[in-house]
Amino acid sequence: MGTLKWIGGLLGWASGGPIGALLGIFFGSLVESGINSIKLLTGEGSQNSSAPYGQQSYGRTGGYSAVEQRNSFLASLLVLSSAVIRADGKFLQSEMDYVRMFIRRNFGFQYEDEAIRMLNELNSKDINIYSVGAQISSNMNYSQRLQLFHYLADLANADGNVCEQERSVLQAIAAAIGVMSSDAESVLAMFVRTTESAYTVLEITPSATDDEVKTAYRRLAMKNHPDKVASLGPEVQKAAEEKFKKIQEAYETIKKERGL
Repeated sequence: MGTLKWIGGLLGWASGGPIGALLGIFFGSLVESGINSIKLLTGEGSQNSSAPYGQQSYGRTGGYSAVEQRNSFLASLLVLSSAVIRADGKFLQSEMDYVRMFIRRNFGFQYEDEAIRMLNELNSKDINIYSVGAQISSNMNYSQRLQLFHYLADLANADGNVCEQERSVLQAIAAAIGVMSSDAESVLAMFVRTTESAYTVLEITPSATDDEVKTAYRRLAMKNHPDKVASLGPEVQKAAEEKFKKIQEAYETIKKERGL
C-alpha cells in the first residue's frame, strides 16, 4: 500500500491538469484496491492517506499543507526532469542517477525505483512545457518555482556541462513556470566559476558601483533565503542552502576583485 499512497499523493494534487494526465500513465501499472485507487487518484479521502514516507500532514501554508506542497514539487520535478534529460537527445546515466539520489534523500530509498520507472515512462511521452508550466505557476509560489528551476539546472549540469540545447529548454521552462529571465540567468551562471558569471549571479554588470553590488547581494540573498522553501522539507531546504551559498560565493568573488 505504501507505493500507492506515494503515487496517489502526487496524483491527488495534479489531477485535472496536464501533470496528472502524464503521471496517470504510471498509475495503471499498480495493483491495488480499485476503490482506494479511485479515491487517491481524485484526491478524495483523508489528507494523511497521501502523506509521503509515512509522515502525516503538518498544517497548511498558503492554502496547501506542507505534504501537498512537497507533492506538487515532486510531481513537477519528475515531469520537467524528463524534458531536461531529453533536451540534448541523449539519456545520460549521470542525469538519471541525479534524480534517483534526490528521491532517495527526500522520500526514502523505498520510493526511488518507482520514481525512476515513472521517469522512464515520461521519457517516452511528449511533454508540453507550457501547459505543464501553467499548472505549476498556478499552484506553487515563486520561491518554490525558483528552487525547482535550480534543481533542473543542476540536473542539466550533472555531466559537468549545460549544453546549448539544455540551456534552451531551461529558458523555455523558466518562461513557462513564471521565473523571471534575470533569475533564470542568475541560476544558470551559478554553474560557471568566473568573475563575469559572478556578476550574472547577482544580476548586475561589471559597471555596477560598489554600493550597487552590495544592494544586489542583499536583494538576492533575501529572495533566495532557504527559509522560503522550508515547507518542502529539510532536504529541499538543504538544496536551497547550496544555492544561497553560491550567491555568497559570487559576492565574495566580486569583493575580492574590487578589493572591498
